[in-house]
Amino acid sequence: MEKQQTAVGMTDREKHGPYCIRIARNLLDHMKEAEACVEQAFRQAQDEPPARPAQRPEVYVGKLTRDLALDVFEARKTAKHGNSLFQTVLDELNQCVPAGSTGFGSGFDDETEAARVGAAVNRFLRKQRREVRDVFICRYFYSDSIGEITRRFGLSESKVNNMLLRTRIKLRRHLESEGIRL
Repeated sequence: MEKQQTAVGMTDREKHGPYCIRIARNLLDHMKEAEACVEQAFRQAQDEPPARPAQRPEVYVGKLTRDLALDVFEARKTAKHGNSLFQTVLDELNQCVPAGSTGFGSGFDDETEAARVGAAVNRFLRKQRREVRDVFICRYFYSDSIGEITRRFGLSESKVNNMLLRTRIKLRRHLESEGIRL
């Protein structure tokens, strides 16, 4: 029996709204823009159920929120509206990952190449200790500040900065060993 797709409902909005606000707020630094992205993501989730029915609703709506917030960020960047934590995170990540492969901008002419880089990054992260992987994801997927990461994991700021630096260096080497040009 095939599992039926369901849209994200109001109870999910109450349950997953704060998670989505956090994602958008970290990318945009403006609460009103973040709230607008979350509203749009939940509307979109209700209209277009996930392609993979087994996908967890919070993951699906979180990804929609992130994509919408990235669109707003790119539009703002194009209009030259200041700097943000997210821009700092992008600058750090661009030291070890090819431009455009992070899903921000159009660095790849070919979606296949972007998917190849994404798969290589995922393989790399799976090989890391859980703490290293979690810190890396908090910083480079959720765009958490160093302060937020130190509080969440009970680490010092210098420990987090060093961990991120070492992980970026290892990631760069890993990508180069897989033949990915930086």
